[in-house]
Amino acid sequence: MSPILADTSFFFALYGQDVHTAAAKARAARLGSFLSLTILQRYELGNAVRFAAFRGVIPAKDAASILTAFESDLKAGFLVMAHCDLEEVVLEAQRLSAIHTLEGGHRSFDILHVASARVLKAREFLTFDANQRRLAKAAGLVTGP
Repeated sequence: MSPILADTSFFFALYGQDVHTAAAKARAARLGSFLSLTILQRYELGNAVRFAAFRGVIPAKDAASILTAFESDLKAGFLVMAHCDLEEVVLEAQRLSAIHTLEGGHRSFDILHVASARVLKAREFLTFDANQRRLAKAAGLVTGP
């Protein structure tokens, strides 16, 4: 079965506390399966949480709790690492960038996540980032939550 991938904004809301937390938790509860993520998403979430603590958006102890809960769910199998060929992902990202970035102003990591979802043939891509959602839809992905 094709995976359901979530981007960093979804994971940050699911494990942290922001305006999207209730929606992320509700969507996760309705999954009926696990969420998939790539090594790029795992890296970006860790950095985003640590950067939020650096900026004073969240306390450092909360950052540690968020990352511990995330890693715990990974070990428990609620989250599953999806492995894909990095070169294939980057080539797809280059293609998406060439088609969409001049008009849409898309960030590199957002494009990489959408490219990963395409390469993995994700059945759904979960994001709270409106610009990334536009890119994902333009790339033919079903988006949520």
